[in-house]
Amino acid sequence: MAKKQFKAESKRLLDLMINSIYTHKEIFLRELISNASDATDKLYYNAMQNGETGFNRDDLAIVLTIDKENRRLTLSDKGCGMTRDELESNLGTIARSGSLAFKQGVESTADVDIIGQFGVGFYAAFMVASTVEVLSRAEGSDEAFLWKSNGADGYTVEPAARAERGTDIILTIKENTETENYDEYLEQYRIQGIVKKYSDYIRYPIRMEMTKSRVKEGTGTEDTPAEYEDYQELETLNSMIPIWKKAKNELTDDDYNHFYKTKFFDYEDPLCHIHTSTEGAATYNALLFVPARAPFDYYTKDFEKGLQLYSNGVLIMDKCADLLPDHFSFVRGLVDSADLSLNISREMLQHDRRLKVIAGSLEKKIKSELQNLLKNRREDYEAFFKSFGRQLKYGAYVDYGAHKELLMDLLLYHSSTENKLVTLEEYVSRMKEGQKHIYYATGETVAKIELLPQLEMLRDKGYEVLCLTEDIDEFCIKMMHGYKDMDFKSIADNDLDLETDEEKEQIKKLSEENQPVLDAVKEALGDKVSKVQLTGRLKSHPCCLTTKGGVSLEMEKVLAAQNGESSPVHAERVLELNAGHAIFEKVKALQAAGEGEKLKAFADVLYTQALLIEGMPIDDPVAYANEVCSLLV
Repeated sequence: MAKKQFKAESKRLLDLMINSIYTHKEIFLRELISNASDATDKLYYNAMQNGETGFNRDDLAIVLTIDKENRRLTLSDKGCGMTRDELESNLGTIARSGSLAFKQGVESTADVDIIGQFGVGFYAAFMVASTVEVLSRAEGSDEAFLWKSNGADGYTVEPAARAERGTDIILTIKENTETENYDEYLEQYRIQGIVKKYSDYIRYPIRMEMTKSRVKEGTGTEDTPAEYEDYQELETLNSMIPIWKKAKNELTDDDYNHFYKTKFFDYEDPLCHIHTSTEGAATYNALLFVPARAPFDYYTKDFEKGLQLYSNGVLIMDKCADLLPDHFSFVRGLVDSADLSLNISREMLQHDRRLKVIAGSLEKKIKSELQNLLKNRREDYEAFFKSFGRQLKYGAYVDYGAHKELLMDLLLYHSSTENKLVTLEEYVSRMKEGQKHIYYATGETVAKIELLPQLEMLRDKGYEVLCLTEDIDEFCIKMMHGYKDMDFKSIADNDLDLETDEEKEQIKKLSEENQPVLDAVKEALGDKVSKVQLTGRLKSHPCCLTTKGGVSLEMEKVLAAQNGESSPVHAERVLELNAGHAIFEKVKALQAAGEGEKLKAFADVLYTQALLIEGMPIDDPVAYANEVCSLLV
């Protein structure tokens, strides 16, 4: 029979589809199973329209058969089948879809899921097959026809025989090459794995003969050692009913936990789950989980975020990053949407408007679930925050604080007065009358923060201070600016504004009286500090470092660690001296006596000690040690 050419399509177009649209060759089986499911759905729908109710989905199985000797993989269904004209129309024109035409013709309320709508999935078979044959007999017809093609050079259609309605797709698998192992598509367990991965929730049974082992009859007794033999058993490879399509009242926490652990290979139960379905701008089912702890690679560049994306139970993408914002990248789970076509490529999905609608809806649901966890299961939320709080802080900081309103109520910080993690809302609810700011302090640990000299006055006045111990903390705080009309204030800010008017007047008077001393200390330190001043914030300590401007000492440390010396960023440092401390009296005496060298040594030691208290590096430890020794003799 003469070979016919594909209508208006070239070899280049077919090559483009089978080599570029699909990322992995194994996708071919997903496409063919989806087409078989569509054909069965069409039969089922037509039967319902004609008043036939005797169909049992279990009798409409999709069967896979492997013939290693002839390198053949066959997929058979009992669906509606195709006439000769339909074979030529649907398979003779690339990107024509009988499924799409059928879906457009049925009522919108019909119980039918049509997966393949773009008509290119069938041709994925040529990624692994040198020859593709389609043997089909249409519903209500006594005739069968065989469509056959070796690729872009064309196809033939000729009469054939098939005992009952339905379709067989027979693939002659390619020979192995130096770079490709096509034999894997003739292995039972490889095919079983592909079905489980992509088509586990197709709603018709997918069956295949599987090789199993059993004790040979007559062996395994006291007198005869056990001998084993292989046998073939027809096995259903897919589970068919997705858990996310079941009603919530049919499921228990154990059901959700078991699904999560087996699906996402975690040994711990999730902290919580979100099971939701939505209709409207985007129709979807979603089942999401918050893990109990962060994966080992979560805070590395190797971690890949994303939810599994299904279309009518068929896996489209294992990790669809567009469905999750970065600040909720820890969430595991899946989305199943009938609005998305199985055959859309990864690149096209990234620009799909419906994905953005779904992602926006999921973001709100995740926040709501985390707030419920915070409110009702505080201990569990604190465990979650220990693992993933850093990601929430990062989310509030990036994109110029675009997500801060969404995330700030989920943040926790250690409280100096409560000695536990608290929310910003809880802090504000306890603020003292007349308190102007939300105070915070930075340091490596809470224990080290509690030793800071700058904390003395705040502690005396009974003010609560948030202890920030992560490198992202202060950047996040500064990007949020404030909370509920209250701004944030570092206890290391130069202008803390804690003194009473009387105390301010006293400091001003003392500063005027001791200006020559302050000037002498500033001259001794040079550019190391921008200013030297007296302070009322210190009680038992002789001095401390504070900063002016937007960069703090803690931020300087973080930026220096990130950028190194190539682009140093320095805070504008102010050395504050305690006029009531004996050390200041000593400095005054040195200045009055004109002992400039010894005064310089005192100034350097005080400045370096202040740096050490802040956890800052010092340029010359040896010089510091020598100066301390010189003051001891």
